Amino acid sequence: MNLQTDLASIPGIGLKFSARLKKLGIKTVKDLLWHFPFRYEDYTKIVPIGELAINQSATIKGQIHQISTRRTWKKNLLITEAIIVDETGGIKAVWFNQPYVNNILREGNYYNFAGKVTGSKREIYLASPSYEPIEARGETKHTAGLIPIYPETRGLTSKGLRYLIKPILKNLEPIEDFIPEEILKENKFPDINLALKRIHFPLQAMDAENAKKRFAFENLFLLQLNNLKIRSRLAEKKTAPIKITQDEIPKIIGQLPFQLTNSQKISLEEIMADIQHPHPMNRLLQGDVGSGKTVIAAIAAILAAKNDLQAVFMAPTEVLAGQHYRTITKTFDKFNKGIALLTANKSELDYGDKLNAKISKNKLLKEIESGNVKIIVGTHAVIQKGVKFNNLSLAIVDEQHRFGVAQRAALANQSNQEISPHFLSMSATPIPRTLSLTVFGDLDLSTITELPAGRKEIITKIVAPENRLKAYAFIREQVKKGRQTFVICPRIEPGAVKEGEILTEAKKKALELKSVKEEFEKLSTKIFPDLKVVMLHGKMKGKEKDQIMKDFQDKKYDILVSTSVIEVGVDVPNATIMMIEGAERFGLAQLYQFRGRVGRGEHQSFCLLFTDSDSENVQTRLNYLLTAKNGFELAEKDLLIRGPGQFLGQEQTGLPDVAMDALKDIQLVKVSRDAAKNVLSNDPELKNYPALATKFSEFQKEIHLE
Repeated sequence: MNLQTDLASIPGIGLKFSARLKKLGIKTVKDLLWHFPFRYEDYTKIVPIGELAINQSATIKGQIHQISTRRTWKKNLLITEAIIVDETGGIKAVWFNQPYVNNILREGNYYNFAGKVTGSKREIYLASPSYEPIEARGETKHTAGLIPIYPETRGLTSKGLRYLIKPILKNLEPIEDFIPEEILKENKFPDINLALKRIHFPLQAMDAENAKKRFAFENLFLLQLNNLKIRSRLAEKKTAPIKITQDEIPKIIGQLPFQLTNSQKISLEEIMADIQHPHPMNRLLQGDVGSGKTVIAAIAAILAAKNDLQAVFMAPTEVLAGQHYRTITKTFDKFNKGIALLTANKSELDYGDKLNAKISKNKLLKEIESGNVKIIVGTHAVIQKGVKFNNLSLAIVDEQHRFGVAQRAALANQSNQEISPHFLSMSATPIPRTLSLTVFGDLDLSTITELPAGRKEIITKIVAPENRLKAYAFIREQVKKGRQTFVICPRIEPGAVKEGEILTEAKKKALELKSVKEEFEKLSTKIFPDLKVVMLHGKMKGKEKDQIMKDFQDKKYDILVSTSVIEVGVDVPNATIMMIEGAERFGLAQLYQFRGRVGRGEHQSFCLLFTDSDSENVQTRLNYLLTAKNGFELAEKDLLIRGPGQFLGQEQTGLPDVAMDALKDIQLVKVSRDAAKNVLSNDPELKNYPALATKFSEFQKEIHLE
């Protein structure tokens, strides 16, 4: 039996079990063995029955004195009850709808039972305990130890999974470990075979921790190898250096209608140092919403143009691309080397004289290919078929961190040259240090930590249910003054219940969430029937969304009710209120992004966090938004509270849960980076590590890095 063995072919599993396993995405032996426990019940201590306490998880050894099954008429449940005794006393064990237990356990026989003690002061009992005959010597699966608890599915419990995994581990042929032996020894990690045994059936808590650490390390190690490989490949590539004379920067900055902040200046210096080299820059420019990232990127583009080279500026939406285009042409209105806007629906060209604003797409494409246009602003349309650059030297991408690997190659191909452009990614999502060292470790980092001078602080309030009407009155008052309002809801459609569906607590909470459609209906017909309210959500077509945002920008609506699609959005200086329904349902970093949509103009702005939750944890978490000095401080809190899986989105990274959790461990991140550096410095092509080379290649495909 090996890792690729199909589970359906293993005796004892059969079609019935394999169908249930497939619901968990488990088809092969490897899938099953990498279905790790998410926690362990500690049944290591055998407790005398006479010493048991309510709410205690424990293992007892005892004899069955009596066992029977009965049906309750009220709820039509089958209840199996057993009386278990030892020399210190007796206790009842109860199983619900498990009548087969009555056929397995025999009166007079001795067993181990492991479970939680529940009940009241008058009577306590073991609720649905696991059990094993005491005659079964050796390691236990279900009692008297650390018992693994797994993610489950209907018809397949943790107990069932333990039954399947135990014999597979015993019969599995040894696995070749791809982590070099010297790394395992240096970090005291178990090898792959021992780690699998210990993560599923640890003898003590430390065994499970060490095994988890090893599996977390291996994913971080592979990711760090990938980052370092990208860096080394880029260092080998050539690009056109962008030369900068001493007097150029003061002249360009002198055109700005405002002063650059200190961190803007530092970021600009870091970018300028990179683009003067003959090897491609690969840098991430971070900064809060409104901190002035676009201007810094635009200065880099103008420096490229002054070298008779081209720069392209990509944004995720047509509206945002148009906003960047207008910002650059307005800020640098004396620039006469051509700034173009190219999206699916628009083509414009500005030579500083405003005479050639509208231009046909075909004509614009010819101007770009000839090299007459130096700065091209657009959406993904700029890397579509038919777009040819003349001498592209700088690619700037807004809000798409992982955009760069495949698209950089596409840009190089379209520019008809063998050189790679410098690459600058911009993000208003603050990325904690541990994440930037790993998930974005292939990028150098520049950070703008200040907002421009004169920007008013946004007043943020948590609004309790009893103050909702006061908040509505305040919004009406602001709109009457000519201001506009964003309203954010956690979902698009109202929640629905299927016939016969049993509602879990999570489902009940989800049903209580405000939806965009319900809120739009309520606000437009009942609360603000005299105001102009519009709705926006992710199921709308791109063109429709862009038009709504443009109309809101142009003050055609007073209130925009939306989902999180406006998180990365446009600049609406006249919008002064950000109202967030179900604020506890969003991450802190996301709430921070929403709040950054207002406060962009001269008027005082407000952020209203609506929550019906009176949970102390919710209140504490939302209060962080009121006290955090900047987005980076808040992002660190968010990472600790929600974990990397929710912060980044597991689908975005492709990393398993165990590795996502490890991203909080800065020490393990550093260890994995050092190990990757050591391996590549001695053996860049991994020729001496064939198992690692094979695994690394598989890993790149799994997480879409190639």
